[in-house]
Amino acid sequence: MELEALKYIGVGLSSVAMLGAALGVGNIFGALLNGMARNPEVKSEMMRSALIGAALAEAMGLFAFLIALLLIFAV
Repeated sequence: MELEALKYIGVGLSSVAMLGAALGVGNIFGALLNGMARNPEVKSEMMRSALIGAALAEAMGLFAFLIALLLIFAV
């Protein structure tokens, strides 16, 4: 295989990582809504933890996007 083809395969695999980050954020906020419906008194504590978790999951998606851009334009 040529190097150019391997580069695009790597970019495609990186897009799978971005899909995983999107699914992770969806799971986090789905669990947050479920937890807030069950116990609304601890809403602020759960919201803070959910936002931190979502930020970390989104950071992983952004890192995957950065790797994809580096593969396309730098290699």
